[in-house]
Amino acid sequence: MDSMLTGYRVAAEVHGIQGESDFLHTGPFSTWLWPRLGLAYPSALGWAVEIERAAEQAGAPAMEMFFGLLDEFRAERHGTSEATR
Repeated sequence: MDSMLTGYRVAAEVHGIQGESDFLHTGPFSTWLWPRLGLAYPSALGWAVEIERAAEQAGAPAMEMFFGLLDEFRAERHGTSEATR
């Protein structure tokens, strides 16, 4: 997923499409994720690797964990809860 999002961002830049990405190594998603995963400091390996590690420890599919975390991130960022979506 990280590679796909990076490729999309690079392609957009090549074609002159400016925009912000939540998924940069030091972007908003990463900043939110580190404490959520119990990490005291940012991981040099990136958010995708840390989600894979957490999923493996939890015995859960990494893609499911990613989308679950993404839902939480978006809900907190936009001030919504699961009940109101």
